[in-house]
Amino acid sequence: MSARTSPDTISRVALDLEAGGGWEVAGADGVGRGCLAGPIVAAAVVLDYSLLTVDELAPQLAGLGDSKKLTAKARERLYPLIIRQASRFAIVSAGNRTIDEQGLHITNLRILGRSLESLVSCPQVALVDGRLRLPGCHVSHTPITKGDSKSACIAAASIIAKVTRDRLMRRLHQRYPEYGFDGHVGYGSKAHREAIARHGYSPIHRRSFTVTLPELLEASIAGGND
Repeated sequence: MSARTSPDTISRVALDLEAGGGWEVAGADGVGRGCLAGPIVAAAVVLDYSLLTVDELAPQLAGLGDSKKLTAKARERLYPLIIRQASRFAIVSAGNRTIDEQGLHITNLRILGRSLESLVSCPQVALVDGRLRLPGCHVSHTPITKGDSKSACIAAASIIAKVTRDRLMRRLHQRYPEYGFDGHVGYGSKAHREAIARHGYSPIHRRSFTVTLPELLEASIAGGND
């Protein structure tokens, strides 16, 4: 085992091995729920432990963990490694209009389920980040609270979803440069709130999330929290 391999990575792989009996395990997670703009993105990743041993997999995915706690550089490093090690994966998103019309919670659960259903032949064992089952999902699955800190396949899905969404928001920055999406990627930072106060809402802002412009301006003047 590599000296650089984190014990946390080993424990995440071990949970998958126990859950899947040494065979394929799918993990699903989503990102972007707390943003003021842009889509939410869910990913499902399948790791085949019948083809990969812990000693082979863990060093290659050293540093694997909750995507929100990793630096952008670390996520970009892990992204191609996960793609290479995954037997298959799927990515599903829902835009701001869908979120506004159907609600964030319902939309989030639906795309998590769709990410599992979009896999070509989903494994018998599927693990999902969170504490709730996915209503209407036709794939048998097990929710795991804080699963991205416990399961390698859920952590891998979290990174795939996060990198995918961040890249999309950086592309949208070219269309709406005044909002600075290349920096905060849609989250409610002080700079983002100030940009909304100055320019109003863009077509990709979630109207069900945003407060009134006077409130945004007041928060910006007061130096609200990032």
